[in-house]
Amino acid sequence: MPAADAAHYELAFHVLPTVAEGEVTDVCTSLKSAIEKAGGTVTNEETPKRFDLAYEVIKYLEGRNRKFTSAYFGWVRFTLEPAKLAELTEIVEGESKLLRHLLIRLNKLEEANPFLFHEALTEDQVAAEQAEEVVEEVDGEDTAPADADKGGEEATDEVK
Repeated sequence: MPAADAAHYELAFHVLPTVAEGEVTDVCTSLKSAIEKAGGTVTNEETPKRFDLAYEVIKYLEGRNRKFTSAYFGWVRFTLEPAKLAELTEIVEGESKLLRHLLIRLNKLEEANPFLFHEALTEDQVAAEQAEEVVEEVDGEDTAPADADKGGEEATDEVK
């Protein structure tokens, strides 16, 4: 496969939360195998981890609509000839353990700067916890006695 003909892609996916945690890596491995079978080369990936979804997702499974509020999220970056993309898409859409997926072509800037979702999520959680601690400290402080306020007002009046 000549490098000039290959394009860079990212396959982001949610694995169903009903899949056992130990089998989630098998789903990811099967997706990478499908990429390689189609003639692609995996260049980067983020291992799927479970997290709460921003909104409820409904998927038709086992004869009925099922609602999901969490899933395992991961992504795989790869190079592939654009002509082989249809073959890969067919395989990915046939994967029954995926809640949903998104396949995009990357530009040079996106290719050079992968966004590490789980790392960013952890950083946001740490920042939120630190902010909560600061709020608790401020809320937990004793308020100044009423006389202290009067002293402050008197001092202000004297300066005038």
